[in-house]
Amino acid sequence: MISLPPTRTALVLIDLQKGITGLPLAPIPGATIVERSKELAARFRAAGAPVILVNVAFAPDFADAVHAVVDRSFSPPGGFAPDWTELVDGLAGPNDLRITKRQWGAFYGTDLDLQLRRRGITTIVVGGIATNLGVESTARAAHEHGYNVVLVEDIMSTFTEEMQRFACEEIFPRLGRVTTSDAIALDA
Repeated sequence: MISLPPTRTALVLIDLQKGITGLPLAPIPGATIVERSKELAARFRAAGAPVILVNVAFAPDFADAVHAVVDRSFSPPGGFAPDWTELVDGLAGPNDLRITKRQWGAFYGTDLDLQLRRRGITTIVVGGIATNLGVESTARAAHEHGYNVVLVEDIMSTFTEEMQRFACEEIFPRLGRVTTSDAIALDA
């Protein structure tokens, strides 16, 4: 069990939006990630701990997207649906913070760090999609910013079981603590 103080801990959920949760994911389907994330978010809200919902979105002409030369770019099959940036239904609470990013990680180019520091947050609990892209990039930046990082393996998924395994067994233990949602206690 990992015991965390709710006044110094925030839940950060990455890219649980309509255009991403429906993609083919492994090892856990998007619908399962969403339901488990809703349950954990409800526990955080009940304890008075902040919930931060991060989505990725771009201008219609993609002028604000990263334009680096890469060997493999990401475009969903069939392109982006009109509602692909919207958070999944029933996820957001009325007092949740919302952060829109324009790259994999939730820190660079957003006010996430500012919002966490103003609230006295020292630990972030992270989950979402995709494990080895948005979640990992956010966890790395959080670690570099001096936050304690807790990575919740059962509320994250990616595109293959091997990608998930490598991130959870080889990368995440070097950035923070890896656990499951039922092993988190929010204690004053």
